[in-house]
Amino acid sequence: MRKTTYTTIFSAFMVTLMACSSDKDNFSEPLPDGPPVETGEPNTTYVPAFEGQTRANGATTSTPYSSTIITSTLSSPWGITSLPDGRLLITEKDGNLRIVTPSGQVSEPIQGLPAVNNSGQGGLLGLCVDPDFATNRMVYWVFSEAISGGNVTAVAKGRLSNNETLIEAPTVIYRANPANGSDLHYGGRILFDSTGNLLVSTGERSVLETRPLAQSVSAGLGKIVRITTTGAPASGNPNFNQTGALPELYSIGHRNPQGLAIHPVTGDLWQSEHGPRGGDEINRVQAGANYGWPTITYGIEYGGEPIGDAIQQQEGMQQPVYYWDPVISPSGMTFYRGNRVPEWQNNLFVGALSGSHIARLVISNNKVVGEERLLGQENQRFRDITQTADGALYAVTDQGRLYKIDKTN
Repeated sequence: MRKTTYTTIFSAFMVTLMACSSDKDNFSEPLPDGPPVETGEPNTTYVPAFEGQTRANGATTSTPYSSTIITSTLSSPWGITSLPDGRLLITEKDGNLRIVTPSGQVSEPIQGLPAVNNSGQGGLLGLCVDPDFATNRMVYWVFSEAISGGNVTAVAKGRLSNNETLIEAPTVIYRANPANGSDLHYGGRILFDSTGNLLVSTGERSVLETRPLAQSVSAGLGKIVRITTTGAPASGNPNFNQTGALPELYSIGHRNPQGLAIHPVTGDLWQSEHGPRGGDEINRVQAGANYGWPTITYGIEYGGEPIGDAIQQQEGMQQPVYYWDPVISPSGMTFYRGNRVPEWQNNLFVGALSGSHIARLVISNNKVVGEERLLGQENQRFRDITQTADGALYAVTDQGRLYKIDKTN
């Protein structure tokens, strides 16, 4: 294992926070006032809707912390979550599910999962364990499935056997229709909400044929859906008041949402989303809301052409809390709970793929007031990040590494 230690000092000129945050996020540190960490040229001249929506002030961690490579033998890990005993359950894109100990011991692949279509951006994607895992041993995961008519984002569940070698009775409980031959933009994150239901992100599958379906309430693409553990629409879902609206829909208008996390104080759902060329987003997701893609966006086509009418605001569509231009390709994310690193409390940590770092976002009053980039010198594509009961952050990278990030002892 390799260990690197970082010690930095806050600027002496930080201003004090003048009032408690209205969303009770417990933000009590001085407001960040460093220069923005993003210095690259934006792809557009689009104007943000409000101050701080992009290129927030730079933040700096003052508490000494370290990163340790626990293992570098994983194969394209995609999702990571913790088991009650502190071990980590990790998906690999090609279809393997493994258990990794905090000391770096990697299990053999757990058998029994349904076949995945791992072409393109597909494969075995995000996962979570049941809140009652200690007694029922249930695991839930998202994967790309080849069915008649093309590929879909699918959700499955199964029981981890007592000897931890097999997923028992695997069952597909949900498919985001319609199917399409594209092997891009599956979304793929999953987590439990406070009511015991599942929140799942689905992508709009990238191609121009399916892109408009992100705005269609009769399609499961480009959405966050809220379902029960049997795959049925969850009670209390919003009513979109349109003919043919799917009852599982929670929010619409998403492109390729690869991160979901629940704020530890407010209980709000937050989400990260890949933009095109520019326009990566962080959203605070509200039930029944429309997040705009592809009608509004802060990005452009990869070839440089405008998207749609090249507008960034429209009535009835939500603005992102934060966006990046140029992109960092935000993926899995988690809120930091605890006080081992005091200034990280309730901060949002986001794995960046093309950005090759972990973005730390300081949030107050539901706005990003500071940004810091961690582990950029590692030159890794950070795919997902979680926090375990020991208070440490654990992150996986496309290149096969598992990092532990924690206060230096």
